[in-house]
Amino acid sequence: MALVLHSGSGNKNAFKALIAAEYTGVKVELTKNFEMGVSNKTPEFLKMNPLGKIPVLETPDGAVFESNAIARYVARLKDNNSLCGSSLIEYAHIEQWIDFSATEVDANIGRWLYPRLGFVPHVPVHEEHAIASLKRSLGALNTHLASNTYLVGHSVTLADIVMTCNLYFGFVRILTKSFTSEFPHVERYLWTMVNQPNFKKVIGEVKQAESVPPVQKKAAAPKEPKAKEVKKEAPKEAPKPKVEAPEEEEAPKPKPKNALDLLPPSKMILDEWKRLYSNTKTNFREIAIKGFWDMYDPEGYSLWFCNYKYNDENTVSFVTMNKVGGFLQRMDLCRKYAFGKMLVIGSTPPFKVKGLWLFRGQDIPKFVMDEVYDMELYEWTKVDLSDEAQKERVNAMIEDQEPFEGEELLDAKCFK
Repeated sequence: MALVLHSGSGNKNAFKALIAAEYTGVKVELTKNFEMGVSNKTPEFLKMNPLGKIPVLETPDGAVFESNAIARYVARLKDNNSLCGSSLIEYAHIEQWIDFSATEVDANIGRWLYPRLGFVPHVPVHEEHAIASLKRSLGALNTHLASNTYLVGHSVTLADIVMTCNLYFGFVRILTKSFTSEFPHVERYLWTMVNQPNFKKVIGEVKQAESVPPVQKKAAAPKEPKAKEVKKEAPKEAPKPKVEAPEEEEAPKPKPKNALDLLPPSKMILDEWKRLYSNTKTNFREIAIKGFWDMYDPEGYSLWFCNYKYNDENTVSFVTMNKVGGFLQRMDLCRKYAFGKMLVIGSTPPFKVKGLWLFRGQDIPKFVMDEVYDMELYEWTKVDLSDEAQKERVNAMIEDQEPFEGEELLDAKCFK
């Protein structure tokens, strides 16, 4: 008899076994008309998996649950296939990447996505931790894939099947291009895998998410139905009881103003500085730099240097530049209140990433620190304008002066 896989048709965990079956030639049938919340609550299903979770594989020898275990079972049903490796060390490395995919990639995608979908409470600090953890994991994977087409060996293994299914889920639900561009080798790997015939037959066309899902607001509690009044005869002389009108719902509160909009007016008009910067093509020092200091309001604005904490990791030039580009995209939420310069420094790796930022107010805006997870990857130092050396460093960074601090500039980006 054919193996029967109990799951919905679009479940990424079911895809693992179905793709493995395409490679091994094992016949696996997906149950028809499976309805989550109904089919998985029947006594027959609960006998196979008491938790009622999917997928479950029905075999002649009994049921198997947990998607990675099911995929392993399907992969090993046929001898002489490469999915499980050709040596003990390859087998160990395949298991290593399967575990990495589950605990470092899939788990962190879930910790970011599921609170936004309302499955668990959304806590911003937990989300920041999940994103930072996911970035570290994808960074490690990106480094490995920089010199490897597949995770193990020179052909598709079960590790690639499991990793691709987990990455696919993230790519289509929450990992936008602006996020994944920092990991070009992971991108190349994912698109290579999902376009393999055996993958494509199961997964179909893949379209990357265009935006991060918004946090789902809690649904308003349903109103209590009004009790039906029972008319009672009352003495004619008795006054009629006063019926209280139901309390109206509180009108939605206006969106609170950004705290930076409540600061005292500043003589510096940020847009005027940005126009001056953009329009100055020659004599930059005499026009733009001088104009900046003429406009600058030290009471209404502050200047900050930033230095990337992990410059030793910046060993690939385009990856480093993509990292900075992604950071600037995520800073878009403060465009109204900030101007920035980011420099990638050095002619040979590791490359240094340093920046200069102008922020409204005397501190780095709290909403930026809360919402842009890259901020914690940099050391931030407030510029001391009484120090002429620091002031000249500001000038050099605005101007993209080269050499900068004795080194060539690989790239310079402006946030305006």
